Amino acid sequence: MIFVTVGTQKFQFNRLLKIIDGLVEQNIINDKIVCQSGYSTYIPRNYRTIKFMPQDEYDQNILKCKLLITHAGVGTILQAKKYNKKIIVIPRLKKYKEHVDDHQQQIVSGFATKGLVFKSNGLDLGKVIGESHQKKLKDYQFNSVAFTNKLCKVLNELNYNINKN
Repeated sequence: MIFVTVGTQKFQFNRLLKIIDGLVEQNIINDKIVCQSGYSTYIPRNYRTIKFMPQDEYDQNILKCKLLITHAGVGTILQAKKYNKKIIVIPRLKKYKEHVDDHQQQIVSGFATKGLVFKSNGLDLGKVIGESHQKKLKDYQFNSVAFTNKLCKVLNELNYNINKN
């Protein structure tokens, strides 16, 4: 199963849904598609969409999928990395009114440069899906201990400064 998710921000991502629809129609994608389409208005002919899913259903789809195709939402990417999923990321672009700016290009480039995700511009999605079957992504090293230590240091310094004054 391929899970396609476009996030929950109040922007459409019709471009991605249309590309997926075309790839299914051309038999480039033969897998079942589960799609959380958010505020997109495009209605695919070749697969069903769900506007918004309950969080537990969303999480289960990430857990069960063999491939995740998504926008450059950091939370979604990190959640999928936790389960060692193959991830193809297509950034939302301002010129298509998919976001207010092009910051998602920097996000996907950062993850792709480190070998953590496959990057697609949309037009090359069929090719990237094929490559994803052949290549392995690097594991993401979650470091909650370092984060916790830094947070404790900041809180201790804050507490010290409050008590000092």
